[in-house]
Amino acid sequence: MSTTAIVGYGAYVPRYRLKRSDIAATLGTPPGRGARLVASYDEDSTSMAVEAARATLGGSRDLGALYFATTAPAYVDKSNAAIVHAALGLGERCLAADTGGAVRSATAALRAAALDHGLAVFADVRGGRPGSADERDGADAAVALAFGHASDEQAIAEILATVSISGEVHDRWRLPGESSSHTWEERFAVGFLTAAATKATAAVLGEAGITGAPEHVVVSSPHTRAAAQVRRGFAKEAIVDGPVLAGGHAGTADIGLQLIAALDRAAPGDTILAVQISDGCDALVLRVLPGALQAPNRGKLAVALAGGEPVPYPAYLTWRGRLDREPPRRPEPTPPAGPPVARNASWKFGFVGSRCTACDHVHLPPQRVCTGCGVVDAMEDVRMADRPATVANLTVDRLAYSLAPPVTNVVLDFDGGGRFACQVADAAFGSVALGDRMDLTFRRLFTAGGIHNYFWKARPLDVAATGATEAAHGQ
Repeated sequence: MSTTAIVGYGAYVPRYRLKRSDIAATLGTPPGRGARLVASYDEDSTSMAVEAARATLGGSRDLGALYFATTAPAYVDKSNAAIVHAALGLGERCLAADTGGAVRSATAALRAAALDHGLAVFADVRGGRPGSADERDGADAAVALAFGHASDEQAIAEILATVSISGEVHDRWRLPGESSSHTWEERFAVGFLTAAATKATAAVLGEAGITGAPEHVVVSSPHTRAAAQVRRGFAKEAIVDGPVLAGGHAGTADIGLQLIAALDRAAPGDTILAVQISDGCDALVLRVLPGALQAPNRGKLAVALAGGEPVPYPAYLTWRGRLDREPPRRPEPTPPAGPPVARNASWKFGFVGSRCTACDHVHLPPQRVCTGCGVVDAMEDVRMADRPATVANLTVDRLAYSLAPPVTNVVLDFDGGGRFACQVADAAFGSVALGDRMDLTFRRLFTAGGIHNYFWKARPLDVAATGATEAAHGQ
């Protein structure tokens, strides 16, 4: 992989934060410091993966392969990567493949994408039983890394070497259908994991030809004791942690979050050692290139991690299905049917409308007959998901079926034409007003009959602009 480089990166950090002190106050557990990252009730690993990929790709859709890693798949026995592919509007010949089941699947996605010069996306919703360490110290987030040639002008960091040490240790597991993972006492696996990490780091630094110490060191592991022991082997100033680790361990996305944090603070010529410890150890050495200073998303991760809104612990438990509360007095939604979804996939997943070639009128959803001039079948596709819009009208529905009532609905006028009505995400009740600027975010509207109904919601533009997911509007 000596000619392969990271040519783009992006992260998605959800809006909400759960204070660890709130968990302790409710359950009487030992108090914790800080807050963990929390995905909203309408988010899952697939929707967050879409947001991270949008941030990374901007307006580009020329991609040959997409690999998606998660330990919390929205579907099993069905491709989640295909949904991400559809939402991004990628070409039909782009490979969309899932890797998952374990935190280490992030390395598999990364290495496959590097070989194919494609896109690796990591996303997870992490949690556990109420009061557990997994609940307290987990985090929800997504990361995407785009790979290309080291000679590319936009290349950010070239891969110098990769090394993996594999072995079987029954440290962490979850049976199919279970919602929480099991773990042995941390002392059980610490010896095996630290020994694997020592071998992998020594080997990868040797293969990369680095005789001194790397300028930046990333160590990611759900096994906190093993990670801490490996970090102690390097200079304290080289370790990348701070707010990234304070937000919790983000599963498959964790190694990507820390790698982005290292790239954000690195200078051209610096080397980065990235170590993932899980079921063995995977180590990666990169050399930062001049393109890192011009990376479109440079510095946005720190801004996103510093923001956020608090979520009450009972609301968090409700969102995760661990607190069965009385729903609104409305019939539950019916599942979407397969045939119409297939016929309208570009609209439903990619938010692709139609523009009349005769009068430029934009239709949402797409139409055959122009409502502006009446011409029939004179339409061209136009992707609207990355266009900002203005609130033209709004209403509040207090009875709609939702895990976070009431629901705010808005009518949006898109820049460049097009009007559409949709729900609002990531906005407090009463905070939306006429004239507000919005963009779109990919969400899960509801789940019914075992089928997730994905579509697009409006989101206040200031939320996107201060986060790590600002898309390339207008492209």
